[in-house]
Amino acid sequence: MATGTGSPEAFDRLGTLGVEEEFFVVDETGVPTAGSDELVYEGEPPELLTDRIDHELFKCVVETQTPLIEDPAEAATRVREVREAMVDYAASEGFRIAAAGLHPAAKWRELEHAEKPRYRSQLERIQYPQHRNTTAGLHVHVGVDDPDKAVWVANEMRWYLPVMLALSVNSPYWNGFDTGLQSARAKIFEGLPNTGMPTAFDDYDDFAGFEELMVENGSINDRGELWWDVRPHSGHGTVEVRTPDGQHDPAVVDAFVEYTHALVMDLAERYEDGETGYRHRRELLDENKWRAMRHGHDVSFVAKDRSGTVDLGEVVDRECERLGVSGIREVYERESGADRQRRIRDEEGARALYESLLLEY
Repeated sequence: MATGTGSPEAFDRLGTLGVEEEFFVVDETGVPTAGSDELVYEGEPPELLTDRIDHELFKCVVETQTPLIEDPAEAATRVREVREAMVDYAASEGFRIAAAGLHPAAKWRELEHAEKPRYRSQLERIQYPQHRNTTAGLHVHVGVDDPDKAVWVANEMRWYLPVMLALSVNSPYWNGFDTGLQSARAKIFEGLPNTGMPTAFDDYDDFAGFEELMVENGSINDRGELWWDVRPHSGHGTVEVRTPDGQHDPAVVDAFVEYTHALVMDLAERYEDGETGYRHRRELLDENKWRAMRHGHDVSFVAKDRSGTVDLGEVVDRECERLGVSGIREVYERESGADRQRRIRDEEGARALYESLLLEY
């Protein structure tokens, strides 16, 4: 096994949760600024954030992780505890924290890159697409207790990823201008290699063989650089969904955590029942993802059985009834993050928009 790959032995528990959120470090005016050195390397984070705060490519982006969540009913509390700790800690170092898929004031040519060798290596290898990658997302991990099951679940999760993206759209502005998209983050991030909608894998050996091939041939430094929208995480033993834009409102995060957990548990049961699954062509799923990033809450998708199209609202109603969840319906019925950003900027100006993205507790 190549150094930098995972292990099938990691998949040893079902239904646990972990939530990772990427945030923007901003100054007193709400504009992104370099702050990860102080927050990650030089400061003294509170115990809750010890070993659970890291930085991303740009010094204006940090990532937090919740502790392992054994009981899904505790997820909302854990998310808020981490967020509050992050805001308080940042304030103690003279910074504020903002949340969105892209920050409308983040101009990549003017921002500092992290010095960490991992990111310097990525910049050298990838060049322009990584230099402009000012994105911030929400990642949800759900534990799966068998490696082949995890791969099958990840395969089948793919059709639902555009649904999550459409509901989460929160990045209309990039590099200071309106892109015309609802999630420009999704399109900017797809400029990197090994991103977007993955193909289907036959089983864990098939997935692990590809992971090892990529590491051995220098395409990636380690398994963590397979940045797909969903992946079996062979380090944590989870299925990790990486589709949603970063979110300002923790209630929206709650909805995606609830829905992702319910989907994984449902699909795990279907795998155990011997279902064959759909194994959709990636091109069809790419089309649905494009529709989501372009149209947001107003999207219609190519139906799972290819019988026509289906509106997002119809999918949401069906999923809530099928899985016994309610959060995504509440997200669908409210103003999308992208629409909210455009409304605030149009009505109150850019400064008010920056203020509206700040986390305050």
